Amino acid sequence: MSKIILIFLILSGLTGCSSNDWRTASRESAGMAPNPALTREAVLQVYGAPTWGWRGWFAIHTWIAAKPSNDESYTVYEVIGWRQRRGLPVVRIEKDLPDRYWYGERPRLLKEFHGDGVDKLITAVDRAAKSYPWPGTYTVFPGPNSNTFTAWIAHQVPELGLELPFSAIGSGYAASQAR
Repeated sequence: MSKIILIFLILSGLTGCSSNDWRTASRESAGMAPNPALTREAVLQVYGAPTWGWRGWFAIHTWIAAKPSNDESYTVYEVIGWRQRRGLPVVRIEKDLPDRYWYGERPRLLKEFHGDGVDKLITAVDRAAKSYPWPGTYTVFPGPNSNTFTAWIAHQVPELGLELPFSAIGSGYAASQAR
């Protein structure tokens, strides 16, 4: 049985999950987030999408998007590993499309909040993101990685009630470091 798994992993690595080159893969909006120009209420969303290539068969990348009340855009909170190789912080907090495809992979909404009380959650998420203890470090496994970041925020803001799926590899890293 182990030979079959090994062959599968080798072939998966050669073919990948996506047929496109990552440079040309879609990064467009999936049309899942409320239009900020039409939505005055606060919106907070957590997304996950399969990672690039063969890893996407079992792992996701997670991020958080927030739009305070009466704001006309979303702020996206995420960790991106390739930024480390460029000498940039891996934590990325920028105005962006909240629900963009993750290099050709359609995102899935993991958690969503609207309306009253959400501005307070957004403030807490922002504070937690800015206090992330590994802003310059990225390791695919066991972490810290993009899922460690989202899990860190969930731990710091328990009101989110966010439990990441098993495929959010690295989400347990922060808890393992606290021991």
